[in-house]
Amino acid sequence: MSNRYPVPSTDSAIAALRWALVFIFLFFGIAKFAQYEAEGVARIASQYPLFAWMYPLWGPRVASNVIGTIELATAAALALGAFSPRISVIGGLMGMATFLITLSFTLGVPLWEEGYGFPFIGSLAQFLFKDAGLLAGCYAIAVFSARKAGLARA
Repeated sequence: MSNRYPVPSTDSAIAALRWALVFIFLFFGIAKFAQYEAEGVARIASQYPLFAWMYPLWGPRVASNVIGTIELATAAALALGAFSPRISVIGGLMGMATFLITLSFTLGVPLWEEGYGFPFIGSLAQFLFKDAGLLAGCYAIAVFSARKAGLARA
């Protein structure tokens, strides 16, 4: 009698991760086209040098639409990556860039809950820290896909 249980394949684990990320990018991207999200993003992004220039030029709504379009393109690349490892690499790298940028927002913003201090993070830190896991997921997809496409060695 064997104590071994069937283990799902790496392909199925990556597929689950892929579709979870597609879901996240799709709905976060769609939300960027709503006024409430445009205003919420502007509170953070308009103070950040990489995005600050967009707000005086276009205003919060168009700036948010640009960010949303990038997120929707990332969702599309990740989804199409289910059928093409090379496109999957691109989608994984796009996702990594997105989350590296959002994680860099943690520099210079108040992360700890006022009045409590470390380790009690505030809502901004909660919003940003989850991106570390999403970054790792995009990295896993990029690496797995690069190997599958023959662009990297195992």
